[in-house]
Amino acid sequence: MTKLAAILVGCAAVLCCISYNQKASGLMQKDKTIAYKIEASQLRHVVLFKFKDSATAGDISTVEQAFSELPALIDEIKGYEWGINNSPEGLDKRFTHCFLVSFDSEADRSAYLPHPAHLAFVEVLKPHLDDVLVMDYWN
Repeated sequence: MTKLAAILVGCAAVLCCISYNQKASGLMQKDKTIAYKIEASQLRHVVLFKFKDSATAGDISTVEQAFSELPALIDEIKGYEWGINNSPEGLDKRFTHCFLVSFDSEADRSAYLPHPAHLAFVEVLKPHLDDVLVMDYWN
């Protein structure tokens, strides 16, 4: 009976391993996708703006346009997108605009920050800006 119990336990263990491996291989497929993203990771530069109450729609449009021109002027920018907050949560602290600028490296970001086109954009922005929040992360 001991041999039979040992065989049954062994079979159960093998079945568990097969089942686990099938699940793991499904996760592995997801991990491969994640691994691809890690290999092709980019530095994300997130910028949030809160505009002054005195900023007009035209002022804000000028800022949006000026920021949107930066990817054509700065080679280090590898990706760019932006949008206006539409969260229903009410946690935005009056930040209305989010810009996401992507770089391949920290060196590229370092070249972007003092770039004359970026500094010129900041001068367009400053008169209308109440507050800014910047966060960077690797995706």
